[in-house]
Amino acid sequence: MSVRSTEVRLAARPHGWPTAETFAITQVDVADPAPGQLLVRNLLMSVDPYMRGRMDDRKSYVPPFQVGEALQGGAVGEVVTSTVDGFKPGDHVLHGLGWREYALVDARSAAKVDPSVAPLGAYLGVLGMTGLTAYAGLLRTAEFKPGDVVFVSSAAGAVGQVVGQLAKHRGAARVIGSAGSAAKVSYLTGELGFDAAFDYHDGPVREQLKRAAPDGIDVYFDNVGGEHLEAAISALNVHGRITVCGMISVYNATEPTPAPRNLAMLIGKRITMRGMLVGDHADLRDAFVKEVAPLVADGTIRHRETVFEGLAQAPEAFLAMLRGEGFGKNLVKIA
Repeated sequence: MSVRSTEVRLAARPHGWPTAETFAITQVDVADPAPGQLLVRNLLMSVDPYMRGRMDDRKSYVPPFQVGEALQGGAVGEVVTSTVDGFKPGDHVLHGLGWREYALVDARSAAKVDPSVAPLGAYLGVLGMTGLTAYAGLLRTAEFKPGDVVFVSSAAGAVGQVVGQLAKHRGAARVIGSAGSAAKVSYLTGELGFDAAFDYHDGPVREQLKRAAPDGIDVYFDNVGGEHLEAAISALNVHGRITVCGMISVYNATEPTPAPRNLAMLIGKRITMRGMLVGDHADLRDAFVKEVAPLVADGTIRHRETVFEGLAQAPEAFLAMLRGEGFGKNLVKIA
C-alpha cells in the first residue's frame, strides 16, 4: 500500500543566489518497495554547500538536480518496510535521499546506524560525510604533520569545526580559524580550543591572519576561496599545503570571479594546492570512525548543530547555510 509523502523539488534553476522560488513543496504517493529496496521514513536531513552546484545545469563531478524533481542529500531515517535480509522495520539507516518524508532506498545504498552509540545527527555531521571530509582533507590531502600551524576558513562550520580540533589533537603548533561573527570567534577560541580566531568582517583577511600567525602557516584548509585563499597564500611558509574543500564565497557569483592575485607565490614557496572530494577517500572511513568516534564520545572533539524544525523549513535551512548563519552543521528535523 502506497504512502503519501511531502517532498521538496527544484522548481527553477537559480541565477545567483537561490530564493524561496527556487523550491517547490509538493505531495506524492510513494509505492511499496520493490525487491532490494527499503521504504524509509526520514527523521533528519542535511543541507550542504555542494548542493548549490547541483542546482546549475553544468557538467561537474556529480549530476545536476533536475527541475521538477525532488532534491537529494544525506538523511537518516527509520525503515518502515524491508524486502532485504539484514534490514528490518525499526532499523535506522543513513542514505542519500533526503528532502522528502518517505524514501524508496536501494538497500545497497543504505548503511545502518545505531542511535544508542551516537545521536542520529552525528551520522550526518561529525561522524558522517562532513567529519570524514575534515579527516581526509587534513591528514591525507594536506599531509598534516605534528608541529604545523594550521589555518581553517569557515572554521565554525560543519567541516571546519572538526578540522581545527583534529589538528590540535594531532599535535598542531597553532590552529587559527576565521568565522563570520563575534559569537563564532568566541566559540572557536573558547569551546573548541582554537589558539586564535578572527571575524573576517572586521578587516582585510590578510592583515588579520598575519596578526594571528606572525610566523606564517604551514597548512590552509580552504572552505571559502576568494580573499581567504589569497591571504593564505601570502601567509604560507615554504612547502606549505592547501586543501581546497570548498569555495562558498563564489558559489552564487553570476560573473567570473578573479583568481587570487598572488598565485605566482606558489612557485617560490613550492606550495602544494589540491582539491578534494570526500568520495575519493572512502577507504579511510574505518580509520576515521575508529579514531574520531571515541574523541566525540569523551568530549575531546566537540560539535554543534543548528536544527530547523519541519521539512517545510528545508529551503530556509539551505539558504541560511549559504549565508553562513548558524553554528556547525545545519540539519532539518523531518519527524
